[in-house]
Amino acid sequence: MRKLPIILLAILLLPVAAQAAETQKLYRWVDEDGIVHYGDKIPAKYAEMEKQVLNSHGVTVGKLRGKKTEEEIAEEERQKQLAMETELKRRADMALLATYMSIEEILMHRDRRVELFQAQSRVTELYLRNLQRRLENLHGEAANFRPYSEDPEAEMIDPSLSADISTTKETITRHEGNLERFKHNETEVIQRFEHDVTRFKELKGLDQQASNTPPTP
Repeated sequence: MRKLPIILLAILLLPVAAQAAETQKLYRWVDEDGIVHYGDKIPAKYAEMEKQVLNSHGVTVGKLRGKKTEEEIAEEERQKQLAMETELKRRADMALLATYMSIEEILMHRDRRVELFQAQSRVTELYLRNLQRRLENLHGEAANFRPYSEDPEAEMIDPSLSADISTTKETITRHEGNLERFKHNETEVIQRFEHDVTRFKELKGLDQQASNTPPTP
């Protein structure tokens, strides 16, 4: 009579044991010498090798990648960069379409930006002409003093006049750099808006529409 509970308990535990056996995993891997290994645990020296995951019936149910090669790592980085560039392009396209309704709006915005840089260039050019005249006048004053004068009896230039010449030269150099930057920015803006116009036409299919329009007789 006492054996009945034990038998019932064993029957009840059978599904649990079967499930535990089913979930127990076995690993299969091949070492650097081509020898096949099996085990429920992976030794540390084989941790970076590719392994197959087997169930209790020896059937492959998964795979664990080994250490990636330099080529695989480089390809993953390339794919990530490509995906990032694609996403940035998509966002730029959405911003372009959300900002402008027509090519005329793009060109109007471009002209405003170009006019800004041109105005900055004109002001800087005028300032540079004034600085150049000032420098010429300063050199005229300094011509009678050493080290600008060839007269060995000439007096040494006053330190304040020498400092004024040096400061004026530095100011001219700085504003020449500003002028070059303004003109570079103007060229860059024109090129960027040209790209926007081209892309806007592509997104709106305007080039295709123009090519499908029959010529006027």
